[in-house]
Amino acid sequence: MPNPDLDAIDRRIVAALQADGRLSNVDLAERVGLSPSPCLRRVKRLEGEGYIEAYRAMLGRDRIGLGLTVFVGIKIEGHANARAEPFEKAIRAMPEVVACHMVSGEADYLLEVVVPDLQHYQRFLLGKLLDLPIVREVRSNIAIQSLKTGAALPLDHLNPPKEPRKSPNVGVARKPLRKMR
Repeated sequence: MPNPDLDAIDRRIVAALQADGRLSNVDLAERVGLSPSPCLRRVKRLEGEGYIEAYRAMLGRDRIGLGLTVFVGIKIEGHANARAEPFEKAIRAMPEVVACHMVSGEADYLLEVVVPDLQHYQRFLLGKLLDLPIVREVRSNIAIQSLKTGAALPLDHLNPPKEPRKSPNVGVARKPLRKMR
C-alpha cells in the first residue's frame, strides 16, 4: 500500500536519487524545485524513516571478475521458524549471495549467487550451501545473459490517480443537427 506520507516532492527526490545517488544536494534541490536547505532536510527525513536505505556504487560484475550468476532454488526441511532462522542467518553471511527471497512455489527460497566461474560455484555449493543441515534440495539455474540488473524501483504506484477529465458539455442536452441542403 502506498505511504501517503510521501508527497510529490518526496517522490521526485527518491526518483532522482535512484537514478543518480551521487547528485549533490544543490543539484538535487534544483531538480525537485526546492532550495538546498529544505531539500537536505527532506533527504535526511527520508533516510531516517527508511525510505532511503543506502547509497552504493554499482559495479560491473564482469569487470571485477564475477562472470557467473546462478539463481538457486532451495527447499528446506520443515518450515518452523526456529529451524529456518539459522539457515537465514547463514545465507546473510555468505558474500556470494547477493539476494535471497523466501518464495512460494517449488522452492522455499530463491537465491541470486554471483561467483567468478563454475569451479567457484561448485565450491560454494558443496562447501557452504549443502553443508547447511536444513537444506533438502537445491536447483541451480545459470544465467546465460543478464538483460536487466540493479534497476531502480518503480514508483508510479505512489502517484495519486488522476481523475478523468470531464467534457464541459457532459450532461447538456444538444439540439439535433440540421441537414444541409
